[in-house]
Amino acid sequence: MKKILLVSLLSIIAFADFIGLTPAQVQKKIDTNVVIIDIRTPSEWKDLGVIPTSKKVMFFDPRGNYNIQAWMDKFSKIVKNKNQPFVLVCRSGNRTSNVGKFLSEQLKYKNVFHIQNGIKSWIKENRKVEK
Repeated sequence: MKKILLVSLLSIIAFADFIGLTPAQVQKKIDTNVVIIDIRTPSEWKDLGVIPTSKKVMFFDPRGNYNIQAWMDKFSKIVKNKNQPFVLVCRSGNRTSNVGKFLSEQLKYKNVFHIQNGIKSWIKENRKVEK
């Protein structure tokens, strides 16, 4: 019984590579120089602003289309290896949820984070954005 429980716990830990964070937790990551990657569109960056130090790398275009290879080419220049921690940002957390799961589950990146409820939660807490 103990072996089954241990295996179950290890499985949960091994696959817990994608984690949602609160704005306060993201700020702590920023304070330790973890890279922030904003995957929204240019019009969204302009309308709502971006978290200072964010790298802007649009994933989905305004029509919902995407080019994984083109995005990964840009992404891999920022995130140099699969162990480097990074935080994904979108408007409400839906897009980063999909992209984060893809990166952690399919491409086996470790330390993948995203802001729960996106930039909207960051703004709601009156945290700084740049326009």
